[in-house]
Parts: sequence; structure tokens; C-alpha cells
Amino acid sequence: MNTKIHDLIIIGAGPCGLTAAIYAVRNKLDTIVLTKDIGGQMAWSGVIENYSGFASMTGPELTDAFENHAKSLGSLVKMEPIVSLEKDGEYFLVKTTKNTYMSIAVLIASGKNPKKLQIPGEVEFTNKGVVYCATCDGPLYANKRVAIIGGGNSALDAAAQLVNIASHVYVINKNSSMKGDLTLFEKVSKCDNITFVYDAMTREIKGDKLVSSIVYERKGRVEEIFVDGVFVQIGLLPNSQFATVAEKNEYGEVLVDSENKTNIPGLFAAGDVTQISEKQVVIAAGEGSKASLSAFKYISRKR
Repeated sequence: MNTKIHDLIIIGAGPCGLTAAIYAVRNKLDTIVLTKDIGGQMAWSGVIENYSGFASMTGPELTDAFENHAKSLGSLVKMEPIVSLEKDGEYFLVKTTKNTYMSIAVLIASGKNPKKLQIPGEVEFTNKGVVYCATCDGPLYANKRVAIIGGGNSALDAAAQLVNIASHVYVINKNSSMKGDLTLFEKVSKCDNITFVYDAMTREIKGDKLVSSIVYERKGRVEEIFVDGVFVQIGLLPNSQFATVAEKNEYGEVLVDSENKTNIPGLFAAGDVTQISEKQVVIAAGEGSKASLSAFKYISRKR
């Protein structure tokens, strides 16, 4: 166990956590960032065109900008997935896969992870044709046929990337229309190599050693499309399972007030892991700065 008592531990290094770290270090807080990855959902995105100050930038590029800014100020980022979070008297104990850390305050900025389809073939063919990140794995499907499962912005973002890579893209949507950004939908739908399949419930993923087809049910009929890859884009679940001390809603999102305070004094949360209604990079960054300032006020009083 690391017996040093930090001022602030930030859990997560997406746009929310990294922005919080920038504000914390500038306020001279002894801060450590614990995370399983850098960038979170931002790093998975293709082209980002709605972050102020940048007309167009890829997710990995914006991730690098956030990370370099935070580290240039001296932020300490450790790649250590979180196991548990507890409050022991006046201090918090954060256990990772490698160590246990103590702090006066904690900021949960752990974001979300992709939902699973929970259908036959998904687990068997994960990373054998079933993938969850178009930015990460899209180039592996150059000139191949792929299916995207989903009907929101995640699916459209994946489609916008894959139409430039795959020979043909099928978007399998259980709803009767796409629910994502209209501008992005209009841009993608003009491509010749994309087909939208509506009112279709995905039932099974088939293959031998690798994915070979996807089965869905539509208007009472079972249909099959032969594809080489399946990109699952059906939404996200909050990474909050370790935060057993925090109050959450029915979706597992950590509940916070306008100052990003949770039900536990000294425990703050921000970004997509919370109940805020909109999940955007610019909003996550703003929430991270706000939460960091709230934590600074709390720590200053404790000192």
C-alpha cells in the first residue's frame, strides 16, 4: 500500500479526467490520475467537428492534445485499472490492480464502456470479427463487407469511418429510423456503399474461425447477411461498478449536484459516468473543470 496521502485522486483519463487534472495541477493540488486507458470514448471517435477551437480533428489527435497538455503541467498519470473505492475515516482508499492509494478527495471521471448484444456468437467471435471500436479496428476491414449494429450517433460515426474503408456497410437498426445527428446521417446516407436496414432485431452472429454472417429478424422474417465484420454500436454503460459507496440511478450513473458533489463528502464525479443528460467531449471537459474546482474548494477547507 502506498502510504502517501494525495490531495486528489482522479479516476479516468478521458476529456473529463484530463481536464480535471489540468485544473488540479494548476491549483497546486497533489494529484494522481488512475486509469485503464487514455482518451476513453474520445480516442475511439473518427472525425470530431464540434469541439470548440478545432474545425476538424480526429479522436486520437484530440486525445494526444489533451494528454500532452496535462502532462506538460506535471500531471501524474498511471495506467492502473480501478478495483475498488472506499472511504476510511477522513480519507479515501482507491485500490487498483497494482497498488492502493490514499487521498483527501476523489473525482470519478471513468466514463462509459460499450454495451454488448448478448446474442449467440458475440462472445465466441469477439476480436475475430466482432468489434466495438471503428477507429481502432476499421482499417482491418479494408475492402470487406461489414455490419454496424445500432441506431444512434455511435453507429453513424462508425459508418462515416467505414464507408471509406469497407467495400459495403450494412447498418442494422432495431428502430424505424436513425436517432443520431441529422447532418452526419445525411452525409453518410449519400454514400453508394451503405445500406440501412430498419426494424431489424439482430439474433445471431455466425462463423467458423472468423465471422462470416449476421442473422436478424425483420417483420417476422429471419434474414442473413454475409459479412466479414460486425461493429457493435448500441450504446454505453457507465464504468461505476467500483464506486459502491456512491449513490447511483437505475442506469448505474453516479448522481451529482450542480457542483459535481456526490452523496459522500469529498467524493466528486463528472462526465459521462454521471446522470448529466448530454454526453459530448466538450461537455465532459467542462464538467471535469467544474468538478476539479469543487474538489479544490473541499481540499482547501480540509487543509
